Amino acid sequence: MMNRRDALRHMGAGFGMLGLRNVLHAVQDNNPMAPRAPHFPAKAKRVIFLFLNGGMSQVDTFDPKPALIKHHGEPMPGPKIKTDRASGNLMRSPFEFKKHGQSGIEVSDIFPRVASKIDDICVIRSMYSDNGNHGPSLLMMNCGHGLTGRPSMGSWLTYGLGTMNQNLPGFVVLCPGFPVLGAQLWSSTFLPSVHQGIHIPSGEKDPAKLVANIHNSKYSAQEQAEQLKLLNRLDRAYLDRVGSPELEAGIQTMEVAYRMQTEAPEVFDISKESEATRARYGDHDFGRGCLMALRLAERGVRMTQVYFGNFQPWDSHDDIRIHAKLAQAADGPIASLIEDLKLRGMFEDTLLIIGSEFGRTPMIQNSGLERVGNGRDHNVHGFTTLLAGGGVKGGITYGATDEFGFKAAEKRCHVHDLHATILHLMGMDHLKLTYRYSGRDFRLTDVAGNVVHDILA
Repeated sequence: MMNRRDALRHMGAGFGMLGLRNVLHAVQDNNPMAPRAPHFPAKAKRVIFLFLNGGMSQVDTFDPKPALIKHHGEPMPGPKIKTDRASGNLMRSPFEFKKHGQSGIEVSDIFPRVASKIDDICVIRSMYSDNGNHGPSLLMMNCGHGLTGRPSMGSWLTYGLGTMNQNLPGFVVLCPGFPVLGAQLWSSTFLPSVHQGIHIPSGEKDPAKLVANIHNSKYSAQEQAEQLKLLNRLDRAYLDRVGSPELEAGIQTMEVAYRMQTEAPEVFDISKESEATRARYGDHDFGRGCLMALRLAERGVRMTQVYFGNFQPWDSHDDIRIHAKLAQAADGPIASLIEDLKLRGMFEDTLLIIGSEFGRTPMIQNSGLERVGNGRDHNVHGFTTLLAGGGVKGGITYGATDEFGFKAAEKRCHVHDLHATILHLMGMDHLKLTYRYSGRDFRLTDVAGNVVHDILA
């Protein structure tokens, strides 16, 4: 027996659920990876982030400091500088800097091919971040926060803009193995899991092995299509009853995985490129990764991130001269990528980012080593990031570090500012690209960030 009050309460709850069901159904019918209009006209359609993980030294690459030559071997003036490890006296760069291009920007001789493209590049010399350890700095550069649990930049981009090719993931990460922290750097965390970055082992030369289980040896393509159709009907029927964002994301992921069977093997097969093109990139992990990034960008992938190598290869605590060998592997692929983006008509709407999680000190490191060498410690107070294409002015430098290259001194640019600028170039207002989670509206730039308008073309 039910009284009138109970009957009205149950009926009211039922009508409310009917309304919620309609809302959920509208969301579920919308493909979360479909291309979406930006907040305002975008300069860039896609991002390629070349990550020299470990910490590229700014004073040995793109930020020349004559004062280091003059005061080589002397203590840094002023109070003793505290870095992660004990640092000694100032140390000049073992490399020579020369002016290049019409812009006359000085570049170290370890990057000769990049130097030849300097008129296409914006050199931000005043970057700074918050934490001198690799983990927090990697998270900051990739996810906008020094602690775990925040979505990566690639996830934010696909969440806001979708992707232009439904047969490929919207966010691809290329690395032969894993950098420090691994998948946390391309996680979607509280964003729908369909926006998670997809890791591809760029060290694998056989395209058939790059994506695990890409081919089904048991069923034909037609049989798989019939299976997927049946699973989709069952899943959608369940979704209509309960509404589950996690299941919706899982359905989307399965559908992308099925469609990838036709396109992924071809896009990752760099043997499709000419022998001359492959030679320019080089037969090593980073070169192959850059060439794959070009092919992915060409086919509409929203963001591709290429890590230089496993763990932290640019972390030169013992001898900074190792940077010459590292740069030799990075120089050709970076320059070739700029060349080929231009040749294929994509440079103007592809934003190319080249950088590390932080820089290195202008002082020699003299502790924590098996032997005293010519290494440099971590430095978050001032470092360099390069941008090219995608609505950025080429042939300019922005900001400056102090006379020794230790701290950002002029036109300081925090990582939040860099992220705000990247989103702006992609047509997104970083203040409006938000996601409500745990009672708060989160964004890539946390509670900070200003667009660096001076570098925009």
